[in-house]
Amino acid sequence: MTGPMVHSITIDGVQVSAAEGETILQVARQNDIDIPTLCNLEGISATGQCRLCMVEVKGTNRLVASCTAAAEDGMEIVTSNERIDRYRRMIIELLFAERNHICAVCVANGHCDLQAMAQKLGVNHIEFDCLHPELKVDASHPQFEVDHNRCILCGRCVRVCDEIEGAHTRDFRNRGINTLIITDFDTPWGESQTCTNCGKCVHVCPTGALAEKGRSVAEMQKRRQFLPYLVMRREGVR
Repeated sequence: MTGPMVHSITIDGVQVSAAEGETILQVARQNDIDIPTLCNLEGISATGQCRLCMVEVKGTNRLVASCTAAAEDGMEIVTSNERIDRYRRMIIELLFAERNHICAVCVANGHCDLQAMAQKLGVNHIEFDCLHPELKVDASHPQFEVDHNRCILCGRCVRVCDEIEGAHTRDFRNRGINTLIITDFDTPWGESQTCTNCGKCVHVCPTGALAEKGRSVAEMQKRRQFLPYLVMRREGVR
């Protein structure tokens, strides 16, 4: 019996090994090579929604999302250069411009992945016109609330509710700038017939879009340690 196929790839000039089926992002993380991302989270499926994890692969002109691109034998990958970093900064600016992200009054100020990513990539101003949409806040749930103004549509809450909790309470509605994360068939969260009140969606949210009620500015810290544990328990049962 033969073991799994192992590929040899190069990331930023470093030769590393990749098992069959592993993505570029997974291999990079295993070798302590940092690739930024906002939508990816260990324990839930990869979708490539935020596009921050784009990398260059020798032989192709287009950038590829490392969280969904399989590592193939002989690949030569660049994770950061002037072109890639420019695109990443542009993505962060567009996220800030699309919704109403006002860090100074956000419950997740100082604990926000979007804010931290902006600081990491050196985004200190926005060159695009802000859209200033009029988006609602749903505080109908007794424990939690959702502020669509702070949502970056990463889909983490949708996937954890579906793949880990198994409720599939959340989903997407509409397309483009009109996209919203909805509860059930676009009903108030507090009236949901499927929500189990587990709070997993709140704690995988990278911003202050999903928060516990009663939290003041900068008080909402996300707890994600449960996710790898639940995945391990789930796989152990199978």
